[in-house]
Amino acid sequence: MNQYRYTLEPYKGMKTRYTCPNCGKKKVFSRYIDIETQQHLEHHVGRCSREVKCGYHYTPKQFFQDSPLDKPKPIQLVPPAPPLPVSYIGPSVFRASLKHYEANHLVRFLLNHFGDVITHELIRKYLIGTSKHWSGATVFWQIDQQAHIRTGKIMLYNPTTGKRVKEPYKHINWVHKVMKIPDFNLQQCFFGEHLLKTTNKPIAIVESEKTAIIASVYLPEFTWLAAGSLSSLTAEKCRVLKGRKVILWPDLNAFDKWQTRAELLGMKDAMVVSDFLEKQASEADRQKGFDLADYLLR
Repeated sequence: MNQYRYTLEPYKGMKTRYTCPNCGKKKVFSRYIDIETQQHLEHHVGRCSREVKCGYHYTPKQFFQDSPLDKPKPIQLVPPAPPLPVSYIGPSVFRASLKHYEANHLVRFLLNHFGDVITHELIRKYLIGTSKHWSGATVFWQIDQQAHIRTGKIMLYNPTTGKRVKEPYKHINWVHKVMKIPDFNLQQCFFGEHLLKTTNKPIAIVESEKTAIIASVYLPEFTWLAAGSLSSLTAEKCRVLKGRKVILWPDLNAFDKWQTRAELLGMKDAMVVSDFLEKQASEADRQKGFDLADYLLR
């Protein structure tokens, strides 16, 4: 049984994120640490979170191959600790978020595009919540097939453009972090996973929760789910897809990454990766990092 000696430094606030040595962006770089000594490896050994716009990932294996005199000392293999039980959010917290939609910026954007009837159906279907963490913020609840509430992602949008608010910082947080629940063991599931229990439609998966919601209006022949990010299409999440017909809709510039991910998951034959955006995209669209929702709304 393998026990890795080096791991990416766990997130403990922005003090644990650094400037990427490749793209120069601040507070986006995770460094590798030695789990025995808790010391960092060299400053350039780590991974940039900007997977599309940068994609830098220099692993300890590469570092020691490039620096043979600095090979790590052998360590004794130890069995891993037993897995912790999955943590959940209480239903009362979830229910309390299902109101104040007049203040919810994303809901206001949906109302402008789709009107009352469709927007209220989207709220009901995807269980969209409202958060006071930021004025006008939205909660995307991750609810599994057993109706367990894994967590909620809190995000802030511009009510006019529908774009995420990224200045002066990215407005993304998690319900369990805002509530400061101690020892919370998060195991994410797909956004929209609760819909799988009552549908036999083919499954379509995108990165963004907002995109899944919008795509469900234009292409209702699919059940739309969101992975949450480019790197969040994991084996753990995909277990619920067994026996289903699945099509992946990666954002622009992410087709190759999700094609590779489908192969690594051993689901290349079960998952079709759509190249629709790659064929439709102009250079300007690529620079903007368009996703499916941008084309559907346009």
